[in-house]
Amino acid sequence: MNEVRYEGQIYRPPSEANSFILQATVGCSWNHCTYCDMYRAKQFRVREVEQTLDDLRIARETLGDGVDKIFVADGDALIMELDHWRPILAACRATFPRLRRVSAYATAMNIRTKTPDELAELRRLGLTLLYIGPESGDDETMKRIAKGASFADHVDAARLARDAGIKLSTIFLLGAGGKDRSAEHAVASARLATEMDPRFVSLLTLTVIPGTPIAKLEASGRFELPDMEGLLRETRAFIETAAPSDAIFRTNHASNYLPLAGRLPRDRERLLSVLDAALAGGIPLRPEWVRGL
Repeated sequence: MNEVRYEGQIYRPPSEANSFILQATVGCSWNHCTYCDMYRAKQFRVREVEQTLDDLRIARETLGDGVDKIFVADGDALIMELDHWRPILAACRATFPRLRRVSAYATAMNIRTKTPDELAELRRLGLTLLYIGPESGDDETMKRIAKGASFADHVDAARLARDAGIKLSTIFLLGAGGKDRSAEHAVASARLATEMDPRFVSLLTLTVIPGTPIAKLEASGRFELPDMEGLLRETRAFIETAAPSDAIFRTNHASNYLPLAGRLPRDRERLLSVLDAALAGGIPLRPEWVRGL
């Protein structure tokens, strides 16, 4: 029996654990973020449409018709032109009649290269959720980590996606500002979460990966990750400041010391009380050996 063909290591958001992963692109079109090593070994390219459609046919043969979620990989598949998206999304619907969600990673840059009409068409064709990682709302931190887009760029991208009816899941990275910009990073990230007004907000913790540019900065003394208490205080500042209209909030990624779950702003006080208890030593935190990407 044929098998779906994946090139290199495949990554997906934690919430896509039960999704079928469809690799329509290889690597990341940007691939400059200083903290990220996920796609450094890959040369970015868009796969041939027929290859992707073949993988859908193979998935139907091996998985049956029960697939209800598809995550389109790799790093920022939204960059594909609509001539690629149209047949892929049509085949997703035709192949899996129970399909209720198609999602992908995106960047502020490639959301903003799509016209409002193109984004609206993608939503009509079935692309319902985009994962976007500003990592920070602090423009200085964004420059340092080579994010490629600013606070204002992310606000504009979020507006375009929302206007098209596409849900957003945003990812912010505790520690990304280093020790010297910890406070600015936390508060500005919360402000950006407010302005982007996503459906989902997740906090992850920066892990310095050997071989990445940020690891070299750390080795030379030009970057220092906040300690555990500093990271918890960033989390507290984010929760205290962020005011999206109604976002599902999670810090349950394996990289975090303290798993939290709730809605913002509805559960703000409860989340803050848990954090304060953790800072006071009253709640056990994840040990180092459990944490990681």
